Amino acid sequence: MPWKSKGEKAETADRAGARLARQATVEVAGLLGKRDMSRADLARLMGVSPGRVSQILSGDENLTLRSLAAVAEALELDVKISFVEPKDDGPRRAHGLGDGSDAFVFVP
Repeated sequence: MPWKSKGEKAETADRAGARLARQATVEVAGLLGKRDMSRADLARLMGVSPGRVSQILSGDENLTLRSLAAVAEALELDVKISFVEPKDDGPRRAHGLGDGSDAFVFVP
C-alpha cells in the first residue's frame, strides 16, 4: 500500500517492533539452550537480577539495543543487525533460528 495514514504507520511500526523483539528473545533463548545455561546463569554473568533477565526475555516490544548489547557482552558475543528484503510468503512473522533471515544475530 503506497499510502498509509499516521495511525496505520504507527500500528505497522508497533507490529514490526514486537516482531523484532520476539526474534531477539528467541535468539537469546536459543543461545542459552545451546550453552546449557539458565536465565539465572545469564543474570549472574550480566550482574543483574534474574527478574531483569526475565524482563529482557519476555518479548516486550520495548526491548532496547542496550539490553541486547548487555546480553551479548555477558555471553562474549557481538550482535549483528541486518536489514533484509522481506520474503514474499504472506504475513511477516518471526523467523526460526538459523534460516539466514533473522534480524538479530549473535556472533562470536
